[in-house]
Amino acid sequence: MKEFCHPDSESWIELGNGQRRKICAYNDHAMAVQVNFDDGAIGALHQHPHTQISYVLSGEFTYQVEEKKFEMRTGDSVVVDGGKMHGCTCVKAGTLLDIFSPMREDFIK
Repeated sequence: MKEFCHPDSESWIELGNGQRRKICAYNDHAMAVQVNFDDGAIGALHQHPHTQISYVLSGEFTYQVEEKKFEMRTGDSVVVDGGKMHGCTCVKAGTLLDIFSPMREDFIK
């Protein structure tokens, strides 16, 4: 559990392909994660059992959930039920805030 996170206290984790992740606060039930994208970076289609909400902190994205596509800009958000295929393409460099429930144990190992 990490019940408090200051933005300068955590380092970015390089994921490759123009993406990096910063783990924010979490407990067993929920986790907040910032994901930063360079222009044109692609968050490949994937699925996981966690429910996820993605909120655009900055930039522009084309976000896909199953067969639906959403053009997302700062302030927009989308919810993805666990098990659904989803991913995104970064149109203009920016950052997503992803909230997972339950937390992503695989992110802290």
